[in-house]
Amino acid sequence: MASVVVVGGGAAGLSVAYYLHQAAPHLRITLLEADARLGGKITTVAENGFLLEGGPDAVVRYKPWALELVHQLGLQSEVVGTLPAHPSALIHDGYRALPIPAGLQMVIPSDLGALAKSPLLSPLGKVRAALELLIPKGTAEDEPFGAFIERRLGRQVWERLVAPLSGGIYGGDPYELSTLAAFPQLKALEQQCGSLIRGAMRQRKERGSREKGQLFASLKGGLGSLVEALRVRLSEVEIQLNTTVEALERTNEWRIHTTQGTLKADALVLATPAGVSGRLLEPLHPEAAAALRQIPYGASSTVTFAFAREKLPPRVGHGMLMAAQRGFSVRGFTWTDQKWQGRAPEGYSLVRAYFSGLEASQTELAQLALRDLARLWGQVPQPVHTWVFHWSEGLPRYTLGHQERVSRALRAEALPGLFLAGAAYHGVGLPEVIRMGQAVAERVLVYVGKPAATEAALI
Repeated sequence: MASVVVVGGGAAGLSVAYYLHQAAPHLRITLLEADARLGGKITTVAENGFLLEGGPDAVVRYKPWALELVHQLGLQSEVVGTLPAHPSALIHDGYRALPIPAGLQMVIPSDLGALAKSPLLSPLGKVRAALELLIPKGTAEDEPFGAFIERRLGRQVWERLVAPLSGGIYGGDPYELSTLAAFPQLKALEQQCGSLIRGAMRQRKERGSREKGQLFASLKGGLGSLVEALRVRLSEVEIQLNTTVEALERTNEWRIHTTQGTLKADALVLATPAGVSGRLLEPLHPEAAAALRQIPYGASSTVTFAFAREKLPPRVGHGMLMAAQRGFSVRGFTWTDQKWQGRAPEGYSLVRAYFSGLEASQTELAQLALRDLARLWGQVPQPVHTWVFHWSEGLPRYTLGHQERVSRALRAEALPGLFLAGAAYHGVGLPEVIRMGQAVAERVLVYVGKPAATEAALI
C-alpha cells in the first residue's frame, strides 16, 4: 500500500489530506503538525456567548474553492453572509472617517456615480480616476502594485483608497507588492478589458457587492467549523500533533525524522511556511531551499475586545480602515457584531483590531489598539474581555520578483515524490490555499499510481 506523509496541519495540509483520502480512502496517509491543534491561523473562539476569529474571518464568494469544500463537507446550511450595510466600511485619513465608495470590486471602483459623490477624493482626483477609461493598456509585464494603480487611476486613488484596502492583505508596504503575484486578476482586467473600471463594472454584475452582504461568507460557528469537519472526515487518517519534523532523507523512499521518531513514505507533502520548507530541503536541494528562504514574511496580529454595547459610540458599517502614515498602529478595525449575526450576546459588542508587520507583546498590542480606539472615539470604556493572537511569520509577502522566487522554489519538486503547498506560492487567501491543496493531492495520486481524482470522485 502506498504511503504519503503530509507535514503541516493548517488549511493547506488539511486540504491535501482530505482530497487524498476522498479519492483514495485506502491510501496510507499521515498528517504531522508541530502545534497542539489543527487549523493553523484559522482560530475560532466560542466563549461566554461570544464567537470570534483570531485569524481569517471570511472567504470571498467569487473564489469558489473554499465554499465548494464547505458543500462537500455538508456544511452548506451553515454558510452565512455579512449583514447588509451602507456604507460597508470607512477609511480614516488621520482627520476624519470617510465612507468607502459603494460598488468596489476587490479594490477597484465599479460605480462612477458613487465615486463622484465620495469625499475621499478631491474633484481633480475624481476626474483623474475617470480618465482611466481612456488610458491605453500597458504591457503585460510585472510592476509594483502602487505604480500600477497610480498609472491607471492616479495617485489619489492609490493613497486614499487602494493602499488602505490592500495594506492588510499581505502586510508590509503594499506599494512594493508584485502586481502579477498579488493581484493577477487586476492585471488581467487591464489586458482583457483595456480598463480596470470597465472590467470592474462587468464583475459587479456577476459577483454582487459587499453592501448587500453578497461578497463575503463565513459559517455560523465560525471558520473553525471547517477545521472540525475536516478533522472528522480524516478520522481514519493518522494525525500526529506536537510533532516537529527535524530532518529529511531521500533514498528509494522518504525518511521523515521527527521529534516522535522516524517515518517512511513514498510521497511527501510540505505544507509548511516557506522558511521551514527551506530549512528541511537545504541538504537535498540547496537552490530551491535558498529561494524558499528568500520569500519574505511579516508579522500579523488581531486583538478582539468585548464591550458593553451601551458604552460604545455609534459605529458605521462593518469597520474602519486606517490610511498609512497617519499615526495609527492598527491597519483597521472590524465591528464584528455588526458584520456577522450572532457573534455577541445581547447587550455586548465585539471590536476587532488587526495589525500587520508589527512585532509586539500581547499586552502592547492590546494597549496600541485601545490607544487608536481612543483617538477615534475620544474615550474608550473598559473591555469586559480581551483576546490577542499573534503570529511572528503570519503573512507571506508577495513582493516584486515573487513569481521568479516561487519558480526556483518549486524546482525542489524534481526530488521524486516531493510536493509543496501553502500560502507562500500562489495566493494567501483561504480559497487559494484550498485550491492548491486539491491540485497537489491530484498530483500525489498520479505519482503513487492511483488514478487521478475526477471532479465527481472528489465531490
